[in-house]
Amino acid sequence: MDGLLYAVACAAGVLALLFAAYLARKIGREDPGDDKMREIADAIHTGAMAFLRRQYGVLIIFVAVLAVVIFVVGVVTKGDQSLQPATAISFIIGALCSVLAGNFGMRVATKANVRTANAAKVSGAVKALTVAFSGGSVMGMCVVGLGLVGLSAVILLVNVVLRDLPLETKASIINGYALGASSVALFGRVGGGIYTKAADVGADLVGKVEAGIPEDDPRNPAVIADNVGDNVGDVAGMGSDLFESFVGSIISAIALASVIITGGGSDGENWTRLLIAPILVAGIGTIASVIGSLFVRTKEGKNPARALNIGEVVSTVLAIAGIFAVSLLIIPDKFTDDGKTFTNMGVFFASISGLIVGFIIGKVTEYYTSADYNPVKAIAKSCETGTATNIISGIATGMGSTALPILLIVAAILIANGLAGLYGVAMAAVGMLCTTGMVVAVDAYGPISDNAGGIAEMAGLDKKVREITDKLDSVGNTTAAIGKGFAIGSAALTALALFSAYVKAVGLSWNDTSILDPQVVAGLFIGGMLPFLFSSMTMQAVGRAAQTMIAEVRRQFREITGLMEGKAKPDYSKCVDISAKAALREMIVPSLIAIIVPILVGVLPFLGAKALAGLLAGTLVSGFLLAIMMSNAGGAWDNAKKYIEEGNHGGKGSDAHSAAVNGDTVGDPFKDTSGPSINILIKLMTIIALVFAPMF
Repeated sequence: MDGLLYAVACAAGVLALLFAAYLARKIGREDPGDDKMREIADAIHTGAMAFLRRQYGVLIIFVAVLAVVIFVVGVVTKGDQSLQPATAISFIIGALCSVLAGNFGMRVATKANVRTANAAKVSGAVKALTVAFSGGSVMGMCVVGLGLVGLSAVILLVNVVLRDLPLETKASIINGYALGASSVALFGRVGGGIYTKAADVGADLVGKVEAGIPEDDPRNPAVIADNVGDNVGDVAGMGSDLFESFVGSIISAIALASVIITGGGSDGENWTRLLIAPILVAGIGTIASVIGSLFVRTKEGKNPARALNIGEVVSTVLAIAGIFAVSLLIIPDKFTDDGKTFTNMGVFFASISGLIVGFIIGKVTEYYTSADYNPVKAIAKSCETGTATNIISGIATGMGSTALPILLIVAAILIANGLAGLYGVAMAAVGMLCTTGMVVAVDAYGPISDNAGGIAEMAGLDKKVREITDKLDSVGNTTAAIGKGFAIGSAALTALALFSAYVKAVGLSWNDTSILDPQVVAGLFIGGMLPFLFSSMTMQAVGRAAQTMIAEVRRQFREITGLMEGKAKPDYSKCVDISAKAALREMIVPSLIAIIVPILVGVLPFLGAKALAGLLAGTLVSGFLLAIMMSNAGGAWDNAKKYIEEGNHGGKGSDAHSAAVNGDTVGDPFKDTSGPSINILIKLMTIIALVFAPMF
């Protein structure tokens, strides 16, 4: 029976992949437009795939080295309670699935962009929305499909090939899958974020502010690099980010379930179903996402945001029904954790508390980042008095936007823990992320629409086409911010669950992690500092790359005769190369911090396991706040700029518009590089601690 239930979850993953293949084929049959449009789209596709190949070349070395380290440590430290050599296999599978999800999704996104532009040109907004969302859905379905299929393969490995190992040892091997996903996600987010923002900053500051030419003007040398960056950062990078969040939530619940089962004994109850429930809920949420995506429909002249919201609501309602069925039919009526007895209905309400809180966090994010509401309008108004007041207003908005998400996460933690213990907290994270397929689809739709607008501008299409794509892109900025809010919110729940599993894995009691202990306090301070150090490094990386990009764009404007008159072509490849080299060079050190620091703190005799527990707690608190602040401030600055470009506060070319562009330039690395990378940092450090726990 248990094997059949795992098969159901795997089948949901296969269904998602088949649906992605169907959508990809459907997109491929759409008209890509005229020769000029196809030429531009081919340049974007070629640049994006070239960068991915170079990035994956670096990743292969990293994955191979870390896999060898895990394997060797596992061989040397023999025994059921030590790090297992098989964890290296699980790690490689997790990394491979994450890479494949990003690769497949971006391939289709770079085909959907030009087809979205042509659909806007030929048929209007309805068709353009359909094509763009279908492209985003391919990314979403690849994320959840490969996540479930890959995790099922690892579970098959531990239950069949390694069936004689103790349960907790099997769970520790599965943790390697999350480590692989998190490692790739951090490199993808940091590298992709540096690439896209270096190009974006250079294109905006020199092109729009200094030269006074429109966004995505073909005379701008950085314009192709900018559009390539949308794909490597906001599609491939975002896909690996949500892939990591999705599988991390499932594995955190599996880790805690294994502790409950081995700690309490079965007593005749089929407590092993606690292991199956997380992946089954994720599978049902995946099916709900497939169905929900079919409801994304709109009419000409209607707000596309409403169509996307309908799809999300349908997915959420269906997921709640599925979670109820799993809780009632699969989870044991009663189970015990730390001396407290919980029920299957407690798990149900804990799970949907996460789902509902995630949905509300999305709406809170929408309020702070959408031009339909006062915070963004206030930022746009502040642009009338210059860049400084715009920056002040944007940072204040980002800071203020942390309050409600924190309170919501606190409510979810308290409700879930009260209803089902720490297992309930982990299931709340699973519930929040079970509709990841839909969340990613809505998120990835944004950069596809943005690219469509760039292609329309560069190909010289009618202004009405750009108006359509700008409307889709404006909604996409908000949906991207919602996706980041979802990922960051789930990071808090998942990291707390993984933190609890770590504490139990190293044999600490809650009294051992008291803030009165100097080692714990030392760890708290180090952990609280790390997100700021990490963000400083990634922001400076964008700044350095942008300086090189700005110098190159200025050089081409100055030296290429006839460029500004449209009589000569810029050297796009030079700017693409600048972004690629900067991203590959700058992504390594920040990413290694997340891997090296937890191990170093754990093995040093004057710090150790207790200090590492403090470090994880400090990183979780400061990282969550910083990630929310940066992501929301960046999204608000971006939409304030677009609100002015619609004709408000003087419109394009005004002093207010210039201030808004400067604010958006600051917000770019906030929302697309540092902010979304922090939630991966939080979880990667926690999973590193859990995987290497036998060493501490």
